Amino acid sequence: MSKITVYETTRFPNPARVRAALAEKNATDQVDFIEIDVMAAQHRTPEFYAINPMGTVPVLRTADGQFISESTAITEYIDHQFEGTPLTGRTAEERAEIHMMQRRAENLVLDAATSYFHHATPGLGPTLEINPCEQWGTIQKANAQRGLEYFDQHLQSRDFVAASQFSMADITLFYGLGFADFAKLEIPDSLVSLRAWRDTMSKRPSLGG
Repeated sequence: MSKITVYETTRFPNPARVRAALAEKNATDQVDFIEIDVMAAQHRTPEFYAINPMGTVPVLRTADGQFISESTAITEYIDHQFEGTPLTGRTAEERAEIHMMQRRAENLVLDAATSYFHHATPGLGPTLEINPCEQWGTIQKANAQRGLEYFDQHLQSRDFVAASQFSMADITLFYGLGFADFAKLEIPDSLVSLRAWRDTMSKRPSLGG
């Protein structure tokens, strides 16, 4: 049987989220990885659009040939495909909370920082950036800063972003903060709880520790 394949771009935050999920499941060696050179616009070729019409990485190809895109959907697949601690929850309540907080981490931090980078900075350059809107990027910068404040408050009395265990919500926030750094949206020193959470998470093997 063919192995699972992941199409990724090294060092990009969404592929890193999938790598972290695989590492948590001790399944990295059960997957083949194919590098997509975004800077060379390999994600905008007819061949790549055929597997993901959105033209984004990562994309997972199952062993039987089905293509799955979107990091959250891929993480769901990984969570159910491989043994190990659940990343998407055990009970109905855990699953709901994890999905809710994962989306908040995306919307308030990762997506906001990404929109700021692509719209209000030079981003990946004029060849790759399509229809940038500086005003929208500036709005999203402010949203990202508010998102950092929200998660600092949220993490004042808890070890994990959702439920009582490490989950895909933690993965999303961790790499959202990483991309915020890349976009030069630093965590203020005053956000002590968020900084402490990040320091703890950075020691986790699946997150590079």
